[in-house]
Amino acid sequence: MASDPAPTRIALMSFPGVRAFDVSVITEVWGVDRTDRGVPPFDLRRTAAAPEPIPLRGGLSLTPDRTLAWLTRADLVVVPGLDDHLTPAPAPVLEALRRAHARATPIAALCGGAFTLAQAGLLDGRQAVTHWNLTELLRTHHPRVTVVPDALFLHDDNIWTSAGTAAGIDLCLHLVRTIHGAEAAATIARSMVTAPFRTGTQAQFIEQPTPQTDRDADTLAEVRAFALAHLAEPHTVAGLAARAGMSPRSFARHFQATTGTTPLRWLITQRIAAAQKLLERTDLPLPEVARRTGFGSDITMRQHFATQLATSPREYRLAFRDTLPLTRVDTTHPHP
Repeated sequence: MASDPAPTRIALMSFPGVRAFDVSVITEVWGVDRTDRGVPPFDLRRTAAAPEPIPLRGGLSLTPDRTLAWLTRADLVVVPGLDDHLTPAPAPVLEALRRAHARATPIAALCGGAFTLAQAGLLDGRQAVTHWNLTELLRTHHPRVTVVPDALFLHDDNIWTSAGTAAGIDLCLHLVRTIHGAEAAATIARSMVTAPFRTGTQAQFIEQPTPQTDRDADTLAEVRAFALAHLAEPHTVAGLAARAGMSPRSFARHFQATTGTTPLRWLITQRIAAAQKLLERTDLPLPEVARRTGFGSDITMRQHFATQLATSPREYRLAFRDTLPLTRVDTTHPHP
């Protein structure tokens, strides 16, 4: 009998001034036991320089359960955002982050947590993202950081940063997906009632809805639902636009304003997500996975996996197929 997998160890970096919302997001993603639903075990620890309770805004408090020394055991360090984005982090916290990065431990910062990483010097000469309303503040106070103005999250040299609020959830789920596969991330997303997969390149700021754009959004939602239900079929911007009753140019403009990404980029993202699930759940041959998810050929699918995931479908299957019971699929009668 195979032994239970060792839990992934997550260190939540705690110090006065961290944002309660981000602490809650980190705790909801990694601090809830969902092993009964097939999610791998996590060991989330609240690490701090001292054991005293840390006051949070709104009358809340956070009680550390490990010192900063525990970071030497962590598989991932997550830094919450800040209520005051120029809050100086304690020197022991900054030094612990530097040492973690030197050990090649992945570090992720949510929203204004990028300011903490910048204080530690970890973002010097690297790309980073934060809330769209804080980009100039980050540039001004940390001019050696290359601030990307419009992305949900990004990765540079084993360091992850994210935009504000919901983008922090996106980054946490992306990290789960990267380490444990799409099904684990989707299960956590379902329990949180949030979107399971938004790419880091998606725009932060989406156009303010008006009565007209609301109607357009409803139409575009129907088109997206149709595309998802017929993912194996070839789709073009012109064809989707015709279904929405728009010109291709108008459709593309409204689609990006509503979703923060282009129609083709959105479609590729959905196809990759669907392919990930089939690779995890089934024993389908790669050409059949490619056909069912609309890539047409396993060569095209492999190219997109390399671009988006920095791996191949075969390597992805080897890494994640043991996370769930395998579903044997009869390919004698191919799926339509």
